[in-house]
Amino acid sequence: MKTSDFYYDLPEELIAQDPLEDRSSSRLMHLDKVTGAISHNHFRDILQFLKPGDCLVINDTKVIPARLYGHKEDTGALIEILLLKRRENDIWECLVKPGRKARPGAKLTFGDGILKGEIIDIVDEGNRLIQFKYEGIFEEILDQLGEMPLPPYITHKLKDKNRYQTVYAKNEGSAAAPTAGLHFTKELMEQVEAMGVKIAHVTLHVGLGTFRPVKVEDVTEHHMHSEFYVVEEDQAALINETRKNGGRVISVGTTSCRTLESAADENGILHAKSGWTDIFIYPGYRFKMIDGLITNFHLPESTLLMLVSALAGKEHIMAAYEEAVREKYRFFSFGDAMIII
Repeated sequence: MKTSDFYYDLPEELIAQDPLEDRSSSRLMHLDKVTGAISHNHFRDILQFLKPGDCLVINDTKVIPARLYGHKEDTGALIEILLLKRRENDIWECLVKPGRKARPGAKLTFGDGILKGEIIDIVDEGNRLIQFKYEGIFEEILDQLGEMPLPPYITHKLKDKNRYQTVYAKNEGSAAAPTAGLHFTKELMEQVEAMGVKIAHVTLHVGLGTFRPVKVEDVTEHHMHSEFYVVEEDQAALINETRKNGGRVISVGTTSCRTLESAADENGILHAKSGWTDIFIYPGYRFKMIDGLITNFHLPESTLLMLVSALAGKEHIMAAYEEAVREKYRFFSFGDAMIII
């Protein structure tokens, strides 16, 4: 299986640069994963594709303002860092630009010295480990100094940083939003519950690996970056009960999907657990937990496009994407949605 098998031509003007004012007014393509049949709707119509007894699984991670601009203490040179994952206490793995100036021992300062850091090591992919020092609470300092780490295809800053958070975001730790959930409003979530659909939550802190291109031609040689996830006891019980009663488990986003598939055993039982996952789902994968998926439209040749192709079949997905381009759907993080069921 080749990476180039997952290429499609996307006009640049279809890449959404801003979220719609009303989250639920984005378009929603329904793709029948068995027949490949397509219908065009709006996201607020999601209720017609759900049934009482189903369970929606959401990722309640919260994006942190992980992009920081500072200076090297010795030269005053400007430096940009992106917090990727907390390793321990105040040591973070970071992406640093420009990398050539970021050698171990280099001391950094941010916000007139409110936050200071020292590069202590170089790790995988050239990322740096930075030890931070500060007075007070790190998250509050980050709120004050940091910016939302928007994807590289978004060309300008966001006016309202809450639009890069889901309405149910709770557990801080992501470097990117679980974007399928951005379409839900609180009112729509209430309507979903009122019709007898359960809502379960898991947590997966999204890393920048979600935007990294696949650089190998043989798909099976690609290695995913690991991301931290949590499945709590009561949520695992709720999801298992849904399956036992014949209800469908519908994942909101590829991050929820990867969490469920990481924490499930071969018998389709979900276990309460936490840890790091580097699960890579591509065609040929046998799903253990999910029956359906709500997702956005993904980049050509990306691991996320491979994941949705595993669920609905590559031919169905590529045909649906061609249709989405023809119909001028909005693509990527702030774009339109698809429900595969």
